[in-house]
Amino acid sequence: MASITTMLPENSLLLRDGAQVTTTANMVVPGDILYLKAGNKLPADVRFVEISSDAKFDRSILTGESLPLAGTVHSTDDNYLETKCIGLQGTHCISGSGIGVVVATGDKTVFGRIAKLTNEPKTGMTTLEREVLNFVIIIVSIMLTMIIVVIIVWASWLRKSHPDWINVPTLIVDCVSVAIAFIPEGLPIALTASLTITANLMRKNKVLCKSLKTVETLGAVSVICSDKTGTLTKNEMFVTECSVGTTIMTPESARDKSILNQPDADVSNNHIDQLRAIAGLCNSAEFDMSTSGLPLNERKINGDATDKAILRFSESLGPVSELRQLWKKEFELAFNSKNKFMIRTFSLLKPEGLKSAVSLSEECHHISDDVLLTIKGAPDVLIARCTHFTGSAGDTHPLDENTRSAIEEIKDQWSSQGRRVILLARKILSREQTRSNDLEAEVMERSRTGLTLVGLVSIVDPPRSEIPEVVRILRGAGIRIFMVTGDFALTAQAIARDCGIISNQPSSVKDYKALSRGDTHEGYNKDKVLVSLDQSHGGPPYSSIVLSGPEMIILNDNQWDQLCRYDEIVFARTTPEQKLRIVREFQSRDEIVGMTGDGVNDAPSLKAADIGIALGSGSDIAIEAADMVLLESFSAIVEAVQYGRVVFDNLKKTIAYLLPAGSFSEFWPVMTNVLFGLPQILSSFLMIIICCFTDCAAATVLAYEAPEADVLLRKPRKPGKDRLVNWQLITQSYGFIGILETFSSFAMSYWYLQRSGIPFNALWFKYGALPDNIDQTYYNARLAEASSIYFVNLVVMQWFTLMSVRTRRLSLFQHPPAFNKATQNLYLFPAIAFALCMAIFWLYIPQLQTVLSTSRVPVEHYFLPAAFGTCVLLLDEARKYVVRRWPRGLVAKAAW
Repeated sequence: MASITTMLPENSLLLRDGAQVTTTANMVVPGDILYLKAGNKLPADVRFVEISSDAKFDRSILTGESLPLAGTVHSTDDNYLETKCIGLQGTHCISGSGIGVVVATGDKTVFGRIAKLTNEPKTGMTTLEREVLNFVIIIVSIMLTMIIVVIIVWASWLRKSHPDWINVPTLIVDCVSVAIAFIPEGLPIALTASLTITANLMRKNKVLCKSLKTVETLGAVSVICSDKTGTLTKNEMFVTECSVGTTIMTPESARDKSILNQPDADVSNNHIDQLRAIAGLCNSAEFDMSTSGLPLNERKINGDATDKAILRFSESLGPVSELRQLWKKEFELAFNSKNKFMIRTFSLLKPEGLKSAVSLSEECHHISDDVLLTIKGAPDVLIARCTHFTGSAGDTHPLDENTRSAIEEIKDQWSSQGRRVILLARKILSREQTRSNDLEAEVMERSRTGLTLVGLVSIVDPPRSEIPEVVRILRGAGIRIFMVTGDFALTAQAIARDCGIISNQPSSVKDYKALSRGDTHEGYNKDKVLVSLDQSHGGPPYSSIVLSGPEMIILNDNQWDQLCRYDEIVFARTTPEQKLRIVREFQSRDEIVGMTGDGVNDAPSLKAADIGIALGSGSDIAIEAADMVLLESFSAIVEAVQYGRVVFDNLKKTIAYLLPAGSFSEFWPVMTNVLFGLPQILSSFLMIIICCFTDCAAATVLAYEAPEADVLLRKPRKPGKDRLVNWQLITQSYGFIGILETFSSFAMSYWYLQRSGIPFNALWFKYGALPDNIDQTYYNARLAEASSIYFVNLVVMQWFTLMSVRTRRLSLFQHPPAFNKATQNLYLFPAIAFALCMAIFWLYIPQLQTVLSTSRVPVEHYFLPAAFGTCVLLLDEARKYVVRRWPRGLVAKAAW
């Protein structure tokens, strides 16, 4: 909201009580008469009642369109957003002046409605929050089940048969111990640290995450809806092709031809020079002299986007400054939406100007005070006024029907490719024809016929060079990427094809008529699961469709079901509300939607998407509404998706590492104490040390694990199906590694007690009753040592578990932790050293031994767990080999 406020003007000039008054923008009310001039921001939605012919308004902040819109008094469209007689709040008047009546203020304006939508709080949980909740439910369910078992065993048996073994306070302690055992206390620490580490890694790749909990969401994204202008395109217009007569050229080939013709002064082939002259003379744009020393494509130009593109094109063929020194401007009629053309008239200053502006025959008949009329505008309007055309040799010919048809075919071809086509023409007028008292009316009349068509130019806002490759990678990752823009459908479709978003030929691209209003077997089934029938129907690999905003309004649920199954979609002429609906329609079909944009009009949909992605060059409100910011270019989204998937993989590895020792192996000492009357061989305090200290550091550094090779080759995970914690991971953690660690830890502890004179049969089902030959003090001391051995056994074996969980399918030798920059994670070794130091700290300080009932551990109990850990590692290597060797086998299906 603060960003929106800064986009509104501070003061406005109004007509009140017959006098002009200046007031703050928030004091403007409907019905006020507002004065506008170049440079003003509109404080409200305004209906124009008087407007100058050169008035233009920059709506890019709302629509994303790079071209300014001319203002008119008469309505040009029934759509409030499309008509040119309405000025929208927050837009700039970049030229001209006018008077308007305020028709809407505050939340009633288009700008205000966007602000209101943007200010709505985002509801629901992120994908990561849902996964963590699912994990919590699983762990808590198991924990409560075990606590209930303990209570039932105590109430039905122990309370009666062994009343001195567990009383009520001890029962409560045992229940708490079960909770401590099952809940991995280090997980919140490791989870937060992992997300923070990943966010920092993404920042180094120019991706800024504003919220840690959204880091993982991008890895689950299945649909990305991208804005066009400024996101996929450069927001810079360029001439891509030109034509003289029926000859089509690129700017580069035109420049080459111009250079080849220069050495021979007798050559009359000046058709390129004529095109260059009209493009440079009939142009209101100007180069910024402070950038004159820079390369042409880096020089700053002041003016309209179309004029900028044509001026840059003219300069590429020769210096425009030299050209303008040869002619003197006498009259100018600025471009407006009503006429759809611009006119400038010139008188000759130097004879050299004729050689580049007209044909040889016209040069011979030129009189010194003749006037050169130049005109530039829409071909649909101007081509009917042309009676002659410039041929490929620079001479002038009558414009017959065959040539006119050929030129119109060129124009239609460029238009169908989404390019803006501009016609350049000229006419020689005698001085007597321009001496009228009403020069504007005279020039307008003279321009109605008799024009010589010099050529056509096509202009396009080109896609960023990296976009096709980005789209290819995202599509390879199973992500559908759609274009959502305010531009016209034809232009949007052409840009989408250049970007790779649409891969089919234009004839194969469907429109809204392809969507049946009745029931269909295609689309989504009753469970909202995507059903694709392309392959079974023998259809193309990708299905494409282009829709405009007005067409979306009439779609019903069945049509949306069909639409949402398309692989390639372009949404054109969309309003902010329609962008918001697009996001919600896909979300309602269980798609995880990412929305990219940089304008104010994108803010509501950025806020509503599962993850909103703004560009660093975008508006403040878009950046504030987004969850993630691409600081440099759209190509960084590939890194963002990769890290989003990696963070999910690494979180699975973190949990798979924490559960065996931090949950399963801690639970069984408590349960054997209750069920079998054995002493609790691992103290509750050491359980917490494992979770919060020895395991926590290693679990955290797993966030630095490099992505496995297939991370951008697999489809996005489906929330609700591809869980963070599933039965496969539970089986791996509890049924495989957990059992091995628990059994070996029990074995080492009771073996030590056996060697110390306390046999296992003296403890089994004894419920605290000791043989007469065992002293209680001696027993307590040995039990503290056995507890410390159990602890050390888990700590050491976890080092090998750490190495095994680094990969889910690849061998340790294929993904080594060191000596390979692509796969290494050198932080693992300091984490292992930290775990060892923590174990020594809590076990070997005498003061802590007394208070915490810990003890030093015989040296062999550091090496024996290493042997057990090696066995665990080798067994897991064998499991991974079976998974790789038989990817469809039973072991592979049970792989986590």
